[in-house]
Amino acid sequence: MATASQITSLLQSHGNRDDERFYTIALQVAAAEARQGHEKLAQEIRELVEHAKRKAGERKAGAKVLSLSEPRGEVAELLEPVASDLTIRDLVLAPPLADRIERILREQQNLSRLKENNLRPRQRLLFTGPPGCGKTMTASALASELGLALFVVRLDTLISRFLGDSLSKLRLIFEAAEETRAVYLFDEFDSIGYSRDTSGDVGEMRRVLNSFLLFIEQLRSNSLIIAATNHGNRLDKALFRRFDDLIEFGLPQEPQIRQTIQTLLTGVKTGRLSWKRLLVASSGLSYAEITRACEETIKHKLIDDRKEVTTEMLLSALTERRLFLNH
Repeated sequence: MATASQITSLLQSHGNRDDERFYTIALQVAAAEARQGHEKLAQEIRELVEHAKRKAGERKAGAKVLSLSEPRGEVAELLEPVASDLTIRDLVLAPPLADRIERILREQQNLSRLKENNLRPRQRLLFTGPPGCGKTMTASALASELGLALFVVRLDTLISRFLGDSLSKLRLIFEAAEETRAVYLFDEFDSIGYSRDTSGDVGEMRRVLNSFLLFIEQLRSNSLIIAATNHGNRLDKALFRRFDDLIEFGLPQEPQIRQTIQTLLTGVKTGRLSWKRLLVASSGLSYAEITRACEETIKHKLIDDRKEVTTEMLLSALTERRLFLNH
């Protein structure tokens, strides 16, 4: 049992917010209990101290992230903060893909435990797949779930505006990633990550890609670096081994199509829908196009004072999206 002086010291250190002294005294209590044969109690105290240390570290990281929620200086021109309240549960993903995203999330949530055992969580991620299939939304959901800021790297500014100074600008981005834990999304990554064998490649762009490969390999922070592209086949093959995981997004299949439409029509009165016809009409469309079709249908219902959304209304909107894409 803790002595009177230890209890007094614990209360004083807590009141003074002296965490390190608090942890030291708590561990002294644990050692004393262990000497008296109370090993179970001693272990519980040690585990509580370790848990408190991890939580304190996460709070400090969170506070640091908030300080960069609006980047300043040169890096402000390169990073666009994006607010999001999406969660993993908001995503409609095929089960194998959902499992892989969940694995990334769980590793990040147990970051301290992994690093204490000399293990590194997945943090350098490559997202590939057709446009509108959830790459950016998944990055947003990961940031939201982890309580981190999401920054989208403005590649147009990195490449076009500072063409002769691209390497120093890229270095600024990775320095920000080292200093502040957040999710950094390099969207449309093929603009710098395309194959170095591509004809017409300019020397500056080749240096940017080589520097990116070096920076991402040397990354030592707890930030997540996500590169997303609609054209994975264009990427330089040397990139793949620099990433911890390659996540391939695809067009929604029938279960995901149905779930997407049902979710979007939640709270909207509908007639008896012909799912067979709707699934055929939606085949080959992305999540984004199906979402737009559902939103157009809901607007149609509201503006025309329709009592309910019908199959024909949805089919018309889905056909319109397909014609738009094929135009």
